Amino acid sequence: MNKRLLGRSGLQVSAIGFGCMGLDYAYSNKLTKQEGIALLRAAFDRGVTFFDTAEMYGPFTNEALVGEAFVQCRDQVVVATKFGIKMIDGKQTQDSKPEGIKQSIEGSLKRLKTDYIDLYYQHRVDTLTPIEEVAGAIQTLIKEGKVRHWGLSEAGVKTIRRAHAVQPVTAVESEYSLWWRRPEAELIPTLEELGIGFVPFSPLGKGFLTGAFSKDAKFEKNDFRSLVPRFTSENLRANQVLVDLLGQVAQKKDATPAQIALAWILAQKPWIVPIPGTTKLHRLEENNGAATVVLSAVELKEINSALEKIKVAGERYPEELEKRTGL
Repeated sequence: MNKRLLGRSGLQVSAIGFGCMGLDYAYSNKLTKQEGIALLRAAFDRGVTFFDTAEMYGPFTNEALVGEAFVQCRDQVVVATKFGIKMIDGKQTQDSKPEGIKQSIEGSLKRLKTDYIDLYYQHRVDTLTPIEEVAGAIQTLIKEGKVRHWGLSEAGVKTIRRAHAVQPVTAVESEYSLWWRRPEAELIPTLEELGIGFVPFSPLGKGFLTGAFSKDAKFEKNDFRSLVPRFTSENLRANQVLVDLLGQVAQKKDATPAQIALAWILAQKPWIVPIPGTTKLHRLEENNGAATVVLSAVELKEINSALEKIKVAGERYPEELEKRTGL
């Protein structure tokens, strides 16, 4: 697979990464540890070198899975993990106090079976801890050799600028896809200006853009999508027009809707690296195939013109979760 650089940091990764969260967390179709390890190794064998996890996924089990998968080839993969969300009394709470970061890094290093983290993200902005303090704590970890690069997840541009001024930020991870284009307004221009890479999660709209769901799809209570407004039956039906558009383009390109959705993201900027997740080998291979799909300037213009006529129905997050982003 082709490689890309995340901004001006020098960190090189596969053009398409792998989002590990769904292997055993957040969705109903969870894999066993051995199944997850097998799929991660299959991804590596097929050219994927960029793997994204977090201490919160599980919690903790996802990092352990990734650590086990790559213990024999650690120096050949780029592992990103995250700190800053803790479970307190059964509820997720943001906590990026420097002393908490020190505890988190030690746990992550142990579970990942490594002595360094390639890319260490603040999972969500902690409104009670100034970002300058967070950046300072990361700077110390970088000097100690425990962290090589750092990033922010779902942060707003003001926070990104403040963080970058203390310790240069390598990448920002946020949701971005054909049905969530808000980053185009402020985030992407800011990242380009500062030389920061962009890592879109949910580039396939949590599976919706693959065309795999019927208009009447139902989700189990332990599936995160059961809480997402865009996945109500009414909104699934309203948004089907977007999947239909992808299907039309895919047919012309001898590709799949998922591949067109990923190719569209790759075509936006050379420093954007999407991290689709999956629990299925054939979907992994399908996603990887998007790296060879090239959309011409004319095709991109046609897609974007069609998108302008489509109004996506439903919010991407419940209100409470949306409040935790873009600070």
